[in-house]
Amino acid sequence: MAWRGTMLAALGVLAFSMTFPGTVFAMRGFDPYLVAIGRAVLAAAVAAVCLLVARVPLLPPRRHLRSYILTSLAVVFGFPLFSGLALYGGASTSHSAVVIGLLPAATAAFAVLRAGERPRPMFWVAGGLGAVSITVFTLGQGGGRLSVADLLLVLALLSAGFGYTEGAKLSRETPGWRVISYALVVAVPVSLPVTIVLAFTTEIRPSFEAFAGFAWVGVISMFLGFVPWYAGLAMGGIARAGQTQLLQPLLTLLWAWLLLSEDFGASTVVAALAVLVCVAATQRARIGAMPPRG
Repeated sequence: MAWRGTMLAALGVLAFSMTFPGTVFAMRGFDPYLVAIGRAVLAAAVAAVCLLVARVPLLPPRRHLRSYILTSLAVVFGFPLFSGLALYGGASTSHSAVVIGLLPAATAAFAVLRAGERPRPMFWVAGGLGAVSITVFTLGQGGGRLSVADLLLVLALLSAGFGYTEGAKLSRETPGWRVISYALVVAVPVSLPVTIVLAFTTEIRPSFEAFAGFAWVGVISMFLGFVPWYAGLAMGGIARAGQTQLLQPLLTLLWAWLLLSEDFGASTVVAALAVLVCVAATQRARIGAMPPRG
């Protein structure tokens, strides 16, 4: 069961690994705020169709509304906005990808605080080594200091870690696709009017790559990727399965090289490989007792 959850989470990571390149392409034609908020509207439209086809309620159960609002604030608004502004502010895709490699550590911490999971010491040692590797890399590239873009990326990873944990808790009794669907629908009263205003007040430069990037971050990154991701976290354990996201920097580096022709030095590759080794170690570490489902 745990390894099946890990594999499902890995499918989600594969989808998420294209988020930064997709965002860069989208921002070549759209305002960064429009990309961050508008993608949620596109994803909400797809989610609403899925809910209607499945003949399930369009709104979540009232008893879980607070958790869905928190999930929405974190993954529908927080991560897209902070990460998009970091990329717009000058952070390269490759640099951002490695910094966001700290996300599994943040997810594990929130799993302890919010979901009652108890990783064993070996888990924390392996995850901590991955976090140290990325921190050294970030400070090394910034001349020993963090930039504004780095701080925005930290806010992005904290938002994602919190939202992943809240969504995974809900996925223990609700299918993952419905969890992200409800989080998107709950956000519509804010995301739709803001998107309409931004669409009429910001410059739009139509191009194939801009629309393709916007479609990816809206349909894949914001919706379809969460289906196996939340299911994997619920099945394999939030802290344990969440460590698969340590693979994301390496995958994003590959897309940045293939699609954006980004050049990056040996330190970037070494940092990405270091977290790859750490993820293998975390997957061998056992997780303590989880709270019962429901």
